Amino acid sequence: MSQGRIDILGSWVDKLTMQEALNRLKVYLKESKPHAIYTPNSEIIMRAYRDENFRKVLNSADMVVADGIGVVYASRILKDPIKERVGGFDLSGLLIKEISDGSASLYFFGGKPGVAEQAKKNLCEKYPKLNICGVADGYFDAEKEKAIIADIKEKKPDIIFVCLGVPKQEEWIFAHKNELGVKILMGIGGSLDVYAGIVERAPVAFQKLGLEWFYRLMKEPWRIGRMMDLPKFGFTVMLKGKRVEKVKDERKEKTNG
Repeated sequence: MSQGRIDILGSWVDKLTMQEALNRLKVYLKESKPHAIYTPNSEIIMRAYRDENFRKVLNSADMVVADGIGVVYASRILKDPIKERVGGFDLSGLLIKEISDGSASLYFFGGKPGVAEQAKKNLCEKYPKLNICGVADGYFDAEKEKAIIADIKEKKPDIIFVCLGVPKQEEWIFAHKNELGVKILMGIGGSLDVYAGIVERAPVAFQKLGLEWFYRLMKEPWRIGRMMDLPKFGFTVMLKGKRVEKVKDERKEKTNG
């Protein structure tokens, strides 16, 4: 049983509590080098299982947390349990609260036009000292991307939330993290929509039961095709768990023999 992280279908996930993940981010803020943070759920890990290049991107991260109860359940099936679910939105919220005194600067990148601006407005009303030094939407061509990168370099944020969706956000972070001068680059999907008040989070009861995915499906039934990866993920993990147990049993037999 590993102490620090677990291999789930070829993708490494850190075995952290929410507080431990936040503590690690606080350490990253004290360092000068860039740190990539990814927050995969079952669907994303299943994508990485099928796509070797994307799996390499995920595994290049400095921290990968289990954003999805399915990932936590998978770790239990593999008998190397992750301590708890660490949702990207929740972790980003704690980080925002941590720097709400203006001690670090933040940049929003992603969402439809106007979303990042509204998210900034809402959060600065809640935390008047919060330093959101820049925003950019997620609709860009090669020329606009150059301008966004130049803007980030000029404003020198300590943290950037990259909300371009999977796998675009992870691939963008992987491609650009070493040129931006940013300490923390977090891929957190549709979180800006929530901060902007455009999308509502699942009720607390759904969150506690690990059923946010079901609530999202009820609100957005067009997601049903993507949700089919959930049972595939569980089945694939169970097969891997059985193979691991078989190898362990064979080793025991050889040792006893």
